[in-house]
Order: sequence, then C-alpha cells, then structure tokens
Amino acid sequence: MADQRMAGAARSGVDGPLLVGILSDTHGVLPQAAFAELADCDFIVHAGDICDPGILAELETLAPVTAVLGNNDCREYGEAVGRFATPVIGGVRFLVTHTPDDLQRALRGCTSALQPGDPVPQVAVHGHTHVPRILKGKAASPASLVVCPGSVTRPRGGSAPSVAKMVVEGGAVKSVELVETGHFA
Repeated sequence: MADQRMAGAARSGVDGPLLVGILSDTHGVLPQAAFAELADCDFIVHAGDICDPGILAELETLAPVTAVLGNNDCREYGEAVGRFATPVIGGVRFLVTHTPDDLQRALRGCTSALQPGDPVPQVAVHGHTHVPRILKGKAASPASLVVCPGSVTRPRGGSAPSVAKMVVEGGAVKSVELVETGHFA
C-alpha cells in the first residue's frame, strides 16, 4: 500500500481539482457498483471494517488508498493501516478513524492521532454507524466537515448502500456529496 502521507503529499501540488472517494464498512465485500463509482477518483479513503486485505488491493488499482482499522479488523494490513490516519490530499487536511467516538476524542486531543500544535483537520471522516451523513458548520466543529459515507454492503437507518465523493482544490473542499451505489444482494 502506498504510504498514506506520501500519497497525499505527492499529489497535493497537482493543478486542478482532485476527486476523493470515501467508503466504509465493506465487511469483506466490495460490490461492483461501489467499485465502479470510485473508478474516477484520484484518492480513496476507507474508514474501516475492511475485513479483507484484498479489498484494499482492489481499490489500489483505482487510486492511492488511505485506510484505517475498524472494530472488525485485525492488524493483517500491516503498519500502514492503523487506528487513525491524517492524510493531506490536495492541500486539505483529513482525520480518519472508524468510530464517531474515536473521532470526537481525537478532535479534542484525547488520542495520539493529533499532536500538540497540529492544525485542526478540515475534514473528519468516520464509519461504523452504516448511516451516511455530512455535517457542516457548528455540527462539525472543530473540523469544517464531518463525513460518514455509510456502508456499501450493510446500510442501516433506511439508507441505501453509499459512498461519499469530495472535490478538493487549492487546499479547500469545493464540494461533497453522498452517492447511492445500489442495493447489494
């Protein structure tokens, strides 16, 4: 797997917008519809509960991948995949972890994810709930955005299987949307 920090840094100087695909909770299966939806992405973020190293290998055929461990993952992915990731993609700082509780603890400085003096991430990403959501403004504070892409295999709360897609350019998030990928059978 490409080094998470280097992947973001290597492309951060690219002129023009970058498309970031965000998914979570694959639970050992990467549906073709989700794979196809991510095919145009410049970077992919997986927010945990991967449950099969082959999924990361498949995603890496599309773009550099940053991934974190979920509560159903083992350390079988090597040292490149830990509990937290802090990539910089297109000049945008991300904080990625699996659970919303870990995300809030990290944003409050109660974990090793952010060191004293580190800038607050602009985008905070989590999975675990299987319910897609995008929070902005005060609801996302201290980050600018909180994104949960839902689950591509086991959606909850009446949602459909989904991923999130984000356009970043010049150190800013230009747009973010949740994209339904179709029901997984």
